[in-house]
Amino acid sequence: MIETHIHTTKAEMEPLYPLIQQLSPWVTQERYCLMLDDMLARGYRMIALYEEGACIALSGIWTGTKIYSGSYMELDNVIVDSSRRGAGLGTLLCKAAEELALQEGVEMLMLDAYRENTPAHHFYEKHGFIKRGFHFLKPISGWPLQHPPTLPDSLKD
Repeated sequence: MIETHIHTTKAEMEPLYPLIQQLSPWVTQERYCLMLDDMLARGYRMIALYEEGACIALSGIWTGTKIYSGSYMELDNVIVDSSRRGAGLGTLLCKAAEELALQEGVEMLMLDAYRENTPAHHFYEKHGFIKRGFHFLKPISGWPLQHPPTLPDSLKD
């Protein structure tokens, strides 16, 4: 049986690093833990799916309000364990996020997906999301300057 949990503490999220690493292998555990401190202070939460005590899928969630969307819930770092993809867990995560967003009076779900992750693009479109824009990055200090984001060669203009 799959259980859905909403995590709100570092103690709950820190052990999920191996799953985070599947999407972001360049993020060290030390950096992940430091980022959690900052993220939690800004309202970060996590929806996690568990089976037999093991986390098999997760998504960070943020809420806020933007002029173009109204109140929103952003799914952040949506990850299904690589050994469990195709089993409907992404759909369960999306449904759990939507239910929570409706309970909290949120008007819009949103998320980012890497440009090269076309399977995710198709998945999200199938689940009612539309491609509406681009997410631009510009490192200006600290860790991102030392580890700048890059595009796969196939996406370079």
